Amino acid sequence: MSILEEILDFNQKFVENREYEKYLTTRYPDKKLVIVTCMDTRLTELLPKALNLRNGDAKIIKNAGAIITNPFGNIMRSVIVALYELNAREVMVIGHHGCGMTGINPAEVVSKMVDRGISRDVIQTLHHSGIQFSRWLQGFDSVRESVERSADIVRNHPLLPPGTPVHGLIIHPETGKLEMVTDGYKYLEGKEKNE
Repeated sequence: MSILEEILDFNQKFVENREYEKYLTTRYPDKKLVIVTCMDTRLTELLPKALNLRNGDAKIIKNAGAIITNPFGNIMRSVIVALYELNAREVMVIGHHGCGMTGINPAEVVSKMVDRGISRDVIQTLHHSGIQFSRWLQGFDSVRESVERSADIVRNHPLLPPGTPVHGLIIHPETGKLEMVTDGYKYLEGKEKNE
C-alpha cells in the first residue's frame, strides 16, 4: 500500500468515526497569535505542546528555517493577512537549534538537483532569467541572528499595524525549551521612550 493509499484509508475512518469533532474551531486564532516557524518534523507536535497551543489558538506558518527574506514575499503576506483579516495581534518568529538550514550550501543543493534529474540547461536558464540560487537557497550560520533578522523584517514592515509586538524565540527540537531572542513588548516600550 502506498503512502497516499494509507492516508486516504485512515482519513475515511477518521471522518466516519467523527474524530474531527475534537478539533472544531473557527478560522480566527483564539490567542490572536501568528507564528512563523520551521517545517522541521520534530516541531510538528512539539512546538504547539511546548507553547501550550491547542487547535485554533494560533496561525502557524512554516517554511525551511523560519526564514523571512522578502518583505513582500509569501511568508510576510501570510503574516499581514493574519493581522488584518484573521484578528491576530502578535507575531512570533521561532527558529530552532539543529536546523537543516544552518550552514546549507546552495551550490551543493543545485548539484543534488542535477543528480536527481534536473538538467543543467534548466539551471542555466533560471540563472539567466534572474534566479539567484545562492540567495534563494541561502541558509544561515547562526539561528539567533536568523531569528533576529526575520523579526526585524516583520517589525520594520511598512504595513505592520503600529504597536504590534514581534517576538523572536528559539526552541530546542528535543526538549521544547524556549530561549528569548527578542521581546516584542520590551522593543515597543523602548521605541515609545525614544519617540
